[in-house]
Amino acid sequence: MVKVIPNLKLFLFLIFLSFITFGLDSVRLLKLPSQFLFYITNPVSFGIYRSSQNIGKQFYFVFAARKAGQENKALKATLGQLFSENADLRKKLAEAEALVSQQEHLDPQTYNMTAARPIGLGRYLKIDKGLSAGIKVGEAVAFEDNFIGKVVSVSEQSANVQLLTDPDSKVAAFSQNNEGRAKGILTGQFGTEILLDKILHEEKINLEDIVYSEGTEGFLPRGLILGRVSEVIAKENDVFKQAKVQPIFDIRDLELVFVIEE
Repeated sequence: MVKVIPNLKLFLFLIFLSFITFGLDSVRLLKLPSQFLFYITNPVSFGIYRSSQNIGKQFYFVFAARKAGQENKALKATLGQLFSENADLRKKLAEAEALVSQQEHLDPQTYNMTAARPIGLGRYLKIDKGLSAGIKVGEAVAFEDNFIGKVVSVSEQSANVQLLTDPDSKVAAFSQNNEGRAKGILTGQFGTEILLDKILHEEKINLEDIVYSEGTEGFLPRGLILGRVSEVIAKENDVFKQAKVQPIFDIRDLELVFVIEE
């Protein structure tokens, strides 16, 4: 005969234990042990809960900081690009304004001019146009109605311009005021200043007089501005007097210059 209950003793023990548990619960005798267990396990549960909260906050902070760093890096890249684009636009605007201004000072129907960017300044002013653009040695370089210098060497893509302050620069010039004009030779003084020399004593020249080109050199148009008189040097016993001349503007501020081609 097959046994219906494999272990009768265990079965009876479980039934007995169930009755006892039911009875104790009925008279609320299990409340004290359950409360005891609650007081023991509750701080542990609370600690685990708070720890999980802190760990979650730490992970959130790490992820948020990483995301903020990535966004900050992207913003810096975008800002740098905007600054670059803005600088490029401002440069193009300045060049466009220089082109318009140049046409107002030197008539493009009279003078054939090539615009060039200054790309270096040492003894000579280096420009970004050369043989490929038709630039030749000896051509005058101007900005508006001001004479900048003369092309002294040319490569395929660039050229060097001798400035008025160069010691080898010599230009026939005159100053003009209400009392008349004074003629002389404008020479560079070792790259620091310009001197109008060989002025006759009887010729009138004053501070702030504008000095112009005579145009006797052939390559240089007459009437281009060379500078402004900053000091007059006159000695009674000398045959000639002199005048120091300052450029009207700083070469380093120019976005474009213009080569006057033959």
